[in-house]
Amino acid sequence: MLSRVADSLYWMSRYMERADGILRMLKINYASSQDDIQEFSWKPVLRIFTALTDAEATALANDNRGVLQFMVTDKDNPNSVLNIVTQARENGRSVQDHITKEMWQCLNDFYHTIRQQKLVELLQQEDPITVLDTLIKLGLLYFGTTDVTMARGEGSAFINIGKFLERAIQSADILDIKFSDLNYELDKPADTTYWKYLLMSISGYELYLKTYRSGFGAKNVMEQIILNENFPRSVVYSINHLHHYFERLKNEKNISGFNHLNFMIGKVQSKIKFSTPDAIIHEGLHHFLVETKSSLFQIGNALNQNYFAHG
Repeated sequence: MLSRVADSLYWMSRYMERADGILRMLKINYASSQDDIQEFSWKPVLRIFTALTDAEATALANDNRGVLQFMVTDKDNPNSVLNIVTQARENGRSVQDHITKEMWQCLNDFYHTIRQQKLVELLQQEDPITVLDTLIKLGLLYFGTTDVTMARGEGSAFINIGKFLERAIQSADILDIKFSDLNYELDKPADTTYWKYLLMSISGYELYLKTYRSGFGAKNVMEQIILNENFPRSVVYSINHLHHYFERLKNEKNISGFNHLNFMIGKVQSKIKFSTPDAIIHEGLHHFLVETKSSLFQIGNALNQNYFAHG
């Protein structure tokens, strides 16, 4: 497969996964903002998904509709869902011969929906949850269509590598920001709604209730999001699947590059797989997450150098 094609498939997938994560986070946090039990701030979401300065994020932190407009439809925000989906579609358009017609249709539908001026008005005037739900469903349609129509070859491997690398980084980022609000004190009690909304934003609430009968605790939340191999958005699940799809790229043409990357992925996979909640606490949660994210970014850079570098 041409490196240009692999690059486009990989980034198309990363962008779609990022758009999905942003939309889920916006939906649940908007619901949380309507809950008057606690004083709500958008600052953690802005820290995760934007490049705003601290002062800019603070100025926007209590403006519900302003945040939604900035994060969903703002053309000047490079990380708005509009711009991310546009990037995904551009990558998809450049490799139309390598994706299915159904996938291209899903990308196109998402792109044309989010560009509608009506959407901007609905976010400002109506219940924004309905708008966010519509966009989330368009993303799910893309993911499902990709899964059931895409041939299981190199193209599919690059799509899944992009998806799971993006997801692992995102889950580690979300956990890091949310625990930074508590100064990483895992024994510090937090409002039950704090953990509930965090878990709901990454679709982990129901699994948590089934797994932990003792109620909400920071240590259990951390364990599920980092170490639960059955949770599709956990860091370990994402890295296990990243490794699985990367191994499909093995061939004699690029064996040195493959071995180098395989070692990098295996190293971070082993560290997380054989960690325990107590070991992570002993190392320091923030340090553990920063090291994990750094390793994932290095994997992304190595993929670029070994598989995507083209003139």
